[in-house]
Formats: sequence, C-alpha cells, structure tokens
Amino acid sequence: MERKLQAFERLLVIMDELREQCPWDRKQTFESLRSLTVEETYELGDAILDADVEGIKEEVGDLLLHMVFYSKIGEELQVFDIADALNTVCEKLINRHPHIYGDVKVENEEEVKKNWEQLKLQEGKKSVLGGVPKSLPAMIKAYRMQEKTKQVGFEWENKEQVWEKVQEEMEEFKETIDQGLSDEKKEEEFGDVLFSLVNYARFQGIDPETALERINRKFKKRFEYIEANATKDLNDMSLEEMDNLWNEAKKK
Repeated sequence: MERKLQAFERLLVIMDELREQCPWDRKQTFESLRSLTVEETYELGDAILDADVEGIKEEVGDLLLHMVFYSKIGEELQVFDIADALNTVCEKLINRHPHIYGDVKVENEEEVKKNWEQLKLQEGKKSVLGGVPKSLPAMIKAYRMQEKTKQVGFEWENKEQVWEKVQEEMEEFKETIDQGLSDEKKEEEFGDVLFSLVNYARFQGIDPETALERINRKFKKRFEYIEANATKDLNDMSLEEMDNLWNEAKKK
C-alpha cells in the first residue's frame, strides 16, 4: 500500500510542477482536455482488444493523469480537489454496496446490479436512463440502456422472444425496401433491426461493440493482405482476383 501511495503522491507533485512551469499544461481547461481524454479512453480500449498488457498499463496511467489534471483545475477554481473526487466515489461505492457495508443480502450478480439502479433512483436520479452519456457511441448506448432498464423489470422473458423480435424487425425493414418507402423510413426500420440485434447479443452474453470491432480488425487485416499481395493496381483488378487474395488471407 505504501508503494502505491508514494506513486500517487509523485503524480500529484508532478502535476503541480507542470501546471506551474509548462506553458502547454498551464493553458489547459476542462473543455480543452475533454477530447484528449476521449482519445486516451479509446487507446485503452485498443490495448485491451490487443491483449497488450504493457499497453493497458501505459494507458491506465495516461487516464489517471487526466483525472489528476481535472482535479488540479478544479482545485484552482476552488470547486473541488482530488481528495473531494476520491471521497465522493468512495462514499458512492459504500452506499451502493449495502451487501458489503450494510445488512442487505444478495444471491448473485444480477441482484447486485438491480440494487445499484434502485439506489441511484433513491439518491435523486430522475430516470433509470439518466446516467447514460449522450455522447456514447450508438451501439454502446443501446446496450447500456437495455442493461439499465432490465434492472427495473423492463425485459424479455427469454432469448427466443428476442430472436422473434429480430426477425420481425428484419421483415419490417425489408418491407420498406420492397415498397420503395422513404429513406427516412428505411433508416428508422434499420435502426430497429440494429437495436434488436444488440438486445439479442446481450441475451447471448456477447458485447456487440467488441464483436463488431473484432470483425472490423479482421476485415482490415485481410484487405491489407490484398493490397500487399496485389500484382497490379487494385482499380485494375477484377472482383474475382481480389476475392482469391481474400481467401488466401483467410487461410493464413
């Protein structure tokens, strides 16, 4: 524990020094750091998908730096400091884990998550969905909304019902195409298909965002193989020629 506290204190001291002495660090605000924090979060996500432990360690450090940076700015504005932020999350964790710090009994993970959402409402949250960030990528947002509403009983009874809903939405989407309906209607029905597929993935224990990203990476790797092994310009190749290289990439 002492080693961890010393490392954290070292970061706090360095942050103080940078804020005082570095022109770039002095210039930063909550707003200017926001996009950089989002970028760092995605870099951590990449490292996790790559199973790059060294990369995960580095990116966790980068995100910790950002949290300390925000807290330093908050301290200068006299609105909060790092101790306030840490104590706030500690109190939240204690309050939302009454099965650890109180006398509530739970049987499994699902009961823990259900209690979590109920406690958030007791704390003054106006909606179960209020904690879902507006700027989340759409697929992650769909998954999180479904997870949250599940905790208050808004949920299908079994995965067969969910799959029937997927098929229903696919038929409705196909009808918009067959009937030549407006692009707006096609978009709406296609969105329903995606939302229902996200729901089915959730019932199967699949993270749809991770699943799609893995396919993106596989596609990228195979297409880059085509580019690297093409004997002529891609624009001059037939689809059959490119497909042959694609199949070679699959075998490799």
